[in-house]
Amino acid sequence: MNPVIKGCSHILVHVPNVMLEAGTTQILERENKNSDYLLKINDYIRSYEDCISYPPNQAYIGNIYPDKLNDIPRPWYQNPLPPNRFGPFGEIMPEDEFYALMQISDVFDLVLLEKDFVKEVRRKLEGHPLISEKDLSRLKEGVSLEEIERQIENKAVPLRFNGKIVGCVKKAHDKDITLSSHVMLENLATKASAILAFKHLLKNTGMSPEEIDYIIECSEEACGDMNQRGGGNFAKAIGEIVGCSNATGADVRGFCAGPAHALLNAASLIKSGVFKNVIVVAGGATAKLGMNGRDHVKKGLPVLEDVLGGFAVLVSQDDGINPIIRLDSVGRHTIGAGASPQAVMHAVAVEPLERLGLKVTDVDKYSVEMQNPEITEPAGAGDVPKANYKMIAALGVKRGDIEKSQIDEFILKHGMPGFAPTQGHIPSGVPVLGHIREKILKGEIKRAMIIGKGSLFLARMTNLFDGISMIIEANPGVKEEKGVEEKEIRKMIAKALRDLAEYLIGSEV
Repeated sequence: MNPVIKGCSHILVHVPNVMLEAGTTQILERENKNSDYLLKINDYIRSYEDCISYPPNQAYIGNIYPDKLNDIPRPWYQNPLPPNRFGPFGEIMPEDEFYALMQISDVFDLVLLEKDFVKEVRRKLEGHPLISEKDLSRLKEGVSLEEIERQIENKAVPLRFNGKIVGCVKKAHDKDITLSSHVMLENLATKASAILAFKHLLKNTGMSPEEIDYIIECSEEACGDMNQRGGGNFAKAIGEIVGCSNATGADVRGFCAGPAHALLNAASLIKSGVFKNVIVVAGGATAKLGMNGRDHVKKGLPVLEDVLGGFAVLVSQDDGINPIIRLDSVGRHTIGAGASPQAVMHAVAVEPLERLGLKVTDVDKYSVEMQNPEITEPAGAGDVPKANYKMIAALGVKRGDIEKSQIDEFILKHGMPGFAPTQGHIPSGVPVLGHIREKILKGEIKRAMIIGKGSLFLARMTNLFDGISMIIEANPGVKEEKGVEEKEIRKMIAKALRDLAEYLIGSEV
């Protein structure tokens, strides 16, 4: 009963106004009354058209394979592709529609939208292929601008579009800071973007929501109240709106490595036979919007961290077709493994290969921390994926799998350019799943490794790093059992039981 990846979705949401309002960098800058960054930032905000024509974004939703980015001159934002909202894996949703999706996702009347704005956005959503009549019935008629302004005076977070206030997110409790308007905006944005990814996954796989047994949510937010700040359950809240009436679920957290842990949990639940169809899903993180914006503006770049990321993966029982998740070769960075980058990479990338007797070159594609270098390089963080691939190659040289002169060739062949937004959990291993699944199904590659890494020290609970990996392989197909078929065996057993019954009856007589 091998677990297989039956489908994937990858979505983005263009939210420049949410970035200005809720991105941590922008919030901290507002404490500086003379912030040069905030004075200039509006001149560096991208339009929706610029966002959907940006090559890495098109790679994320599946319209181009990430390797194609090597053929597009950099900077990529100066070499746009034809704008395309939808792709094989999902879409890039505009901000006004996302505000409406946030209200559709809201079950406590915390999102207020202005009447005229609702009329306009409702017309747009009526044409959306995944927004149902039931969804639209949850979109309220709207309130007056005066009511919204009154709520903003009472510490609600404003929602802006095209330079106007079109709504707000209210606080959910007068005293509880865990239910403040800022936190509710974070959590509702995570929930709504995860719902969008979930809907695309169901479309991509042809599954009905009622067929889903279990949901694992693995974003970097945590919902709760002052008595259990991270104790809530995004998974069931998301499944409720999508219509998964037969599912239960829970959340998995592990910083950037959370999705890899969630994928492992899903695969294990399938392997054990506990569930048949498990969804791993995550929405975006508003706090990380515009995270490197100061450096972008300082160097004359557009603020490229203006999108929320989301994804969903369906893990199911072996169908003999879809790529399998191997559970006999899970890489893990243990507590005693050491915290150096080399120690982490050896634990998650090399050790699982050693257990299978494989070389580093036996993996066709590695997916590491797939951050877009056009975002990270101006901030001084360098090309993160390339640095990871260089480490794997160096370990391959140490093992004798490749020559030192082959490192650059290895990176080009077995790596990929970074293309994912810096949303923490979103770029860590999982953004390639849709691409990898398609390549394996087409027979273009046989094996890939998904690597998730996390910075556990951020919580100030430990100085440890984290890392976990798994190998995705082509399905060998369902093997036919040799000998007597199961149907024939059942017939033989039934006949034997009948003969025994007749003998016992005859004995009694």
